[in-house]
Order: sequence, then structure tokens, then C-alpha cells
Amino acid sequence: MMIIPESIDKIQLTTMPRASYQGEIYVIDNEREAEKAVRYLLQQPLVGIDSETRPSFQKGCQNKVALLQVATNECCFLFRLNKLGFTPSIVRFLESAAPAKVGLSLRDDFFMLHKREDFKPGNCIELQEYVNRFGIKDRSLQKIYAILFREKISKSQRLTNWDSSSLTEPQKLYAAMDAWACLRIYVLLENLRRTGEYAIIPVANENDKNNDSHKSISQSREG
Repeated sequence: MMIIPESIDKIQLTTMPRASYQGEIYVIDNEREAEKAVRYLLQQPLVGIDSETRPSFQKGCQNKVALLQVATNECCFLFRLNKLGFTPSIVRFLESAAPAKVGLSLRDDFFMLHKREDFKPGNCIELQEYVNRFGIKDRSLQKIYAILFREKISKSQRLTNWDSSSLTEPQKLYAAMDAWACLRIYVLLENLRRTGEYAIIPVANENDKNNDSHKSISQSREG
């Protein structure tokens, strides 16, 4: 029986070991490699997806998506859209019924991706909606992953330059981890859904904690 807390706080996160991606990473920066990668991905039943955009610190300025990450159980492909553009093979992958594509905040990802090319996403699973049925209240990838795997995903690379001429190793690992984490979360929850071998533990909110504290003080005074 797996015990699942409905939420987790930042203090708990800091005590957890750091999660790390251990699979193969393939950086895709030309159309031939993109076509080859997509052919492989179209044979998979399920993948995790995410995207990265170079942050803009100027008001009213927004950059285009630089990277699309797609992870299987064994590997992760990093499609460098800033170099590739939006190739026909990538459109074909995103619109395909198979594989099912699992991600978090997909609406935001697709909104940004549509600034590069028009497409109709096919067979997508939104984790923020999916975790509702398990009683998980947190909605960030970092917290959902921590709840289920007791590990912390580092976000230190999130605001780095994704349009740079080459990606650093920390950037590659960060990007792969986010896509793979989406896939791993979904697979675990699907297994729990089928078996029913889990229990949700409610977490007291601050008001409850304060009330309990007041009760304890009151009882102490009465004693």
C-alpha cells in the first residue's frame, strides 16, 4: 500500500535528495535527425513532453520556444526548435494519436508552440487534471514528483539561455528530467489506479494547525 500525502510544503522539499535523469539524451538540431527521432517516437505507446523558452527580462518581449523535450522510458530527445524550426516531422508527431503524450501545463506549452507553427495536438494527457482523481492538491511538477518519489527536481536551469549555440550538460539533464518526470508520474499513477493499492493522507492547513495550537494552549491552562 502506497501512502500519498495530498500536498507537500517547501520545507519538506529542501530535505529530499535530488532527483537525477539517468537515461540517454539525444540533441536533435537538423531535419534528418528529427525525422529519424520521430519515426522512433511514433512506435512508442507513451511519452512525456515539455518545452523550454529563453526567459525575457524585458516587459512586453516574449521569445519563441527554443526546445521541445520528448522522453521515453529509455531516452529523451531534445529538439532544438531555435535551430530546426518546426519541421513537418515534428508536426506529425504532435498531431499523431500514438503515442499518448503526457505533460504538465500543456495548454501553456501548446500556446507558445503555436507561435511557431499551427497544429492540432493529438492524444494528450494533462497531469494537472489527472492527479485530481488521486486527491493530490499540488499542481507543480516539482511538488507532484516529490510527493510520489520523495525526490526533489532541481529548477536551477529554468531561467538559463535556451537559445545558446550549444546546450550545457546541466541544461540537457534539466530538460530531460522534466519530460521524463511527467512520464514517470503518469506510469506510477496508472499502476496505482489499476491496483487500488494507495491511500491519500490529508495534510492539515495553517488554520487547522493554528486551531490545534490554540487548543493545546487552552488545555494546558485548564490543566
